[in-house]
Amino acid sequence: MDVVGGGVEREYRRRAGLPWQYLGLLVMMVMAASHTGPPEWGRWLFVTLTALTLARVGLEQFRAHTRVTDAGITAQRALRSRTWAWAEVYDIRVEHDPRGNGRSAPQWLAYLYDFEGRRFRLPHLDDRQVEDPYAEVSALCLAAAPHRSLGWERQPRVEDLIRHRAARRKGWSWGFNGALLVLLAMFVFTVWQAGTGRPEHEFLELVCVPLVALVALGALFSWYWVHRIPPTTS
Repeated sequence: MDVVGGGVEREYRRRAGLPWQYLGLLVMMVMAASHTGPPEWGRWLFVTLTALTLARVGLEQFRAHTRVTDAGITAQRALRSRTWAWAEVYDIRVEHDPRGNGRSAPQWLAYLYDFEGRRFRLPHLDDRQVEDPYAEVSALCLAAAPHRSLGWERQPRVEDLIRHRAARRKGWSWGFNGALLVLLAMFVFTVWQAGTGRPEHEFLELVCVPLVALVALGALFSWYWVHRIPPTTS
């Protein structure tokens, strides 16, 4: 943390290498899909989505950053940026990402929370770019304290909003995973149909059915996890 004359000035950018193994896997998947697998429209869709993913990864790695000043925090993403004054920041927290492995993907990510319980990722403030995210965020909050009109105390109303939003995210994450399983099942069913010479409806089976499953399962799991939140005790 760079603190000069009672102020704070810090910028977090990419320092670690790119996750080349993931990029290589995407390239191999594109090469495989261009020769076999889905129908023509499916191959074009897959290649387009992969190209967009590669472009997003590149922009996230080289353009995204988090900038901290006396005035507040700016999170620059791949295409958009957002700035919060310190008075708009409720908390900054380091949270575990179960999908990370610490080498090609970070395990510990920093998030900014506003007073409506909304969560925003702070790019490159994680355990791949910073040795100790917890210590970094603690020092950041300590240095920013003089520039806030409020302290960092927890507020029950905001904590309730955070829990509800976290439950909804978990529900939609479960719904997304369920939709992937439906997509896999539909893919196997479509291949079986093609092998038996029966009429095929690829777009309906590979696009429409998984999308309907995503909406239905996401809404169902979101409702389930929200209603599992224990009631607030006064």
